[in-house]
Amino acid sequence: MQEQKTPNIVWLVSEDNSNHFLKLYEENGASMPNIETLAKKGIVFNNAFSNAPVCSVARSTIISGCYAPRVGAQYHRRMELAPMPDGLKMFPQYLREAGYYTTNNSKEDYNLIKSDQVWDESSDKATYKNRKADQPFFHVQNYGTTHEGQLHFTKAQMDSTTTKTHLDDVAVFPYHPDTPTYRFTNAYYRDLHQKVDTEIGDFINQLEEDGLMENTIIFYYGDHGGVLPRSKGYIYESGLNVPMVVYVPEKWKHLMPMQVGSRSDAFVQFIDLAPTVLNLAHVPIPKQMDGKPFLGRDITLEGLQQRNTAFGYADRFDEKYDMVRSLRQENFKYLRNYQPFNIDALFNFYRYKMLAYREWEDLYKTGKLNSVQRQFFEARSPEALFDLEEDPHEINNLANDPFYKTVLLDLRSKLQHQVKSMPDLSFYPESYFLENGLSNPVKFGQDKKTNISELIDIADLSLSTFSKSNKSIDNALKSSDPWKRYWGLIVCSSFGKDASSFFERAKEMALKDKENLVRTRAVEFLALNDQGVAKDLFLDILQNVTSESEANLILNSIALLKSVKPNFELELPKSIFNPEWINEEGDLIKRRIEFINENQ
Repeated sequence: MQEQKTPNIVWLVSEDNSNHFLKLYEENGASMPNIETLAKKGIVFNNAFSNAPVCSVARSTIISGCYAPRVGAQYHRRMELAPMPDGLKMFPQYLREAGYYTTNNSKEDYNLIKSDQVWDESSDKATYKNRKADQPFFHVQNYGTTHEGQLHFTKAQMDSTTTKTHLDDVAVFPYHPDTPTYRFTNAYYRDLHQKVDTEIGDFINQLEEDGLMENTIIFYYGDHGGVLPRSKGYIYESGLNVPMVVYVPEKWKHLMPMQVGSRSDAFVQFIDLAPTVLNLAHVPIPKQMDGKPFLGRDITLEGLQQRNTAFGYADRFDEKYDMVRSLRQENFKYLRNYQPFNIDALFNFYRYKMLAYREWEDLYKTGKLNSVQRQFFEARSPEALFDLEEDPHEINNLANDPFYKTVLLDLRSKLQHQVKSMPDLSFYPESYFLENGLSNPVKFGQDKKTNISELIDIADLSLSTFSKSNKSIDNALKSSDPWKRYWGLIVCSSFGKDASSFFERAKEMALKDKENLVRTRAVEFLALNDQGVAKDLFLDILQNVTSESEANLILNSIALLKSVKPNFELELPKSIFNPEWINEEGDLIKRRIEFINENQ
C-alpha cells in the first residue's frame, strides 16, 4: 500500500440544527457522545456560520464557495437554476480532477446548474468504498433526522409520545411562549439530536472498521440553523450559528494550526468550506470563490484569530418573500431589514405545519403573549443592533441607543460596502433578475453595479429621518428608472404615516405606473396606512403579470395585508392565474391563494 499524500475528507452533515441544541455548546443541550469524541481529537468552532438560514441557499453557497446573492442563488427554492460563474466549477469537480473519488449521500438541493463531473456518485447508495485502491476520497454523508419535517407531528402524536429528555430540563427561548407544546417540541428535538448522533456513530465505526480513521479528516456541521420557530428561514443566530467540529488524525495535525481538543473563536463561514477542503487536498483555490480556507497549508493561528466577521442573507423562502442582511462582528450583530413592514410571522405553508408555530400565532391573536414574544408578529425596525454577549437571543435592539452609535455606524457602513461590492442582485425583484440576468448573473451584476449601488442608497434612506430623506424620496419616485421608483415606495412604507405627503403621488402611481411591481408597492404603501385602496387594483395588477415569480411577489404583499390589517378583504379568483402555476399541490401560487381566500 502506497503512503497517502493527501488526506481523505469526510463531511457528516445534520440538517436544520443550530448549535443551541448541543451540550457541546449549551449546558442544557443534547448530549452527543460521538460528536464529543470527535471534538476531543479535533477542534470545536464556537463561531461557525451558515451564510443563509435555509437549505438550498446554504448548500449553493457551500458547493460554489460564493455568496449566493452575488451569483443568483439566493432564493429558496429557485424558480430556475442559475449557471455557475464563468470559469468556476462546483468544488468537488476540482477534487476529482486531482484524483479524488467524490461521493455524496445524498442531499444536493443546489440552486445552481450542476455538471455531470461533480460527483463520482451522488445518491442514497453513494459510498467511498467503490474507489480504486489507494485513491483518496471526499465523501459527504447527510442526515435528515433533525430536519424540520420531523417536528410536523400532530397534537395526538405529541400527547401520546414520551420524550427521553425531561420536559423540565429544557430551556424555552425567551421569545417563545413557555407552554407544554414548546417544552415538548424542545425536548423531542433534543431526542432527535441523540438519535442522529447514534447514526453518525455508526458511520464513524464503519470508517474505523475499514482502517481509515488515521487517514481521514472528518467535519461535522449543521447545514444551517433551526429548527424551532424563528430559526430556520430567519437570519437570527438561531438560523445561522451552526455546530462545527473537525477531527484531525495525528498524521495530518500539521494541517491544523490549533491544538487538538481545543476550541476556536475564529469566525468561519460556509463560503469558506470549499476553499478549505481544496486547501487540505493541495488543490489550487479558484479566484472566483469568495471564501478563504481556515485549515491546511499556510493557515496560521494568528491569522485565524483575526477572523471575526460573518455575513448573512435571507430572501424568499418558498412563497414567503423578505430581504434581510446581517453582519456579525465579534459579539455585535447588525441586521438590515430592507422591508421592515414585513413581519417575521408572515404565513408560510411549510413553516405553519408545525404545531409550535400555530400555537404561537393563536396566543398572539388572543393577547396572551408578552412584549418580547409579540415581536415576531410585529413590524420590525429598518436596522437592528444586538450585543450577543448580553442578549444572545436578539430581543433587545440597541440601534437607537446613543451609547452604541459608533458600533452601529461602523457595522452599517461595513454592510453597505458588502452589498455594494458584490453587488447584491436582490435589489432587483426576482422576476426582473430571472428575465434579464439569469443567463450570466455575475456579469449582469457587474454591468449593473452602479445602478445597484444607487438602489441601495435609496433603500438606505429609511435609516435617516423622513425630513432628511424627503427630497431624495421625491427624486426616486419621479425617476425614469422603475426600480428607483420601486425602492422609493418601499422606503415610504418603511416610514409609514410619516410619509403621508406622498399618499397622493402613490395613488397616481398605483393607477398609472407602467411597471406592475411599482404599482404593487404603491398599493401596499397606501393599504398599510389605511388609505382606502380599491381592492380591485390588486386584481387589475395580477391580471397583468407575466411570470410566476412576479405573481408570487404581488401575492406576498396581499398576504401581508391580510395578516396585519384585519379589515382587508380580497377574494382571489383562480381564473386570473396561469393554470400551470396552480395545478400541483405544492405550487407556491396555489398556497398563497388558499391562504388569502381562507382568511376572510
